[in-house]
Amino acid sequence: MLGRVNHIAIAVPDLVAATATYRDTLGARVSQAQALPEHGVTVVFVELANTKVELLEPLGDASPIAAFLAKNPAGGMHHVCYEVEDILAARDRLKGAGARVLGDGEPKTGAHGKPVLFLHPKDFNGTLVELEQV
Repeated sequence: MLGRVNHIAIAVPDLVAATATYRDTLGARVSQAQALPEHGVTVVFVELANTKVELLEPLGDASPIAAFLAKNPAGGMHHVCYEVEDILAARDRLKGAGARVLGDGEPKTGAHGKPVLFLHPKDFNGTLVELEQV
């Protein structure tokens, strides 16, 4: 069911500073910042040869990233995103196996313009999992 790792997301308190660290210190190619109001975040993607790193900053006080950063003020790994061929089939299979899909269970449009779902971290060894249809 799982394809490749699409990205690893890191929540950061200062997106401009984090972007500069990846671009200027590590020499990485980075995208422009993109606001995603439906998800309550602003994101920048660090482009790597084999995957991406997504830097997340809260977009507003109601952002789920704001709560994460309140517990982890310096930031940290937020989630891992895996690619799937058919997100609805993956959702149904996971729900059938007892996994919890966050939100209303319906895919939302993610940063790449593709359907995404999030899975409860308690069902996946303490890691928030995002699925993205390719």
